[in-house]
Amino acid sequence: MDKDNKTLYTLIVHSENIAGVLNQITAVFTRRQINIESLNVSASSIKGIHKYTITAWTDKDTIEKVVKQIVKKIDVLQAHYFVEDEIYFHEIALYKLSTPEFQTTPEASKLIRKYNARIVEVNPVFAIAEKNGNSEDITAMYNELRALGCVLQFVRSGRVAITTSCFERVNEFLADREARYNADKCEIQS
Repeated sequence: MDKDNKTLYTLIVHSENIAGVLNQITAVFTRRQINIESLNVSASSIKGIHKYTITAWTDKDTIEKVVKQIVKKIDVLQAHYFVEDEIYFHEIALYKLSTPEFQTTPEASKLIRKYNARIVEVNPVFAIAEKNGNSEDITAMYNELRALGCVLQFVRSGRVAITTSCFERVNEFLADREARYNADKCEIQS
């Protein structure tokens, strides 16, 4: 708990790959006046299914209501919320640094090593550093590089997360749905 006695929750939502689903999901947050901290949408490991990873500061009662509302959406297969110790998560950040400033400031190179970042591009005008990790380290590295006066641009991704449980809920859901469909199909044919 941190922001005004609220918890940072991570929602993982699986849906059919249909236009407009993202708008329906974010509307649930808007109606409850909950600010989305980060949002990442991508194809999942299952063909035709997309995965939404959303973080928001709120309380348990509110997040439960949000998840119930999201699950009611017609194209949503599943939605679950998690606290940080129930998931493994990562972000990625890119730092565009002034090459002349970077080269004349030895502390900048030390920061890159300190935060286990890596340089992915260097030219006479700028260098690009890449950092994977948690939000706190990404922000801390940015603040320290900015204090050295060498940051030209900074961008970070939203959180990507997977559960730490031994089973994948959406796979079980889809297998159960297919079994029920096949049972209904057999019953109709008999």
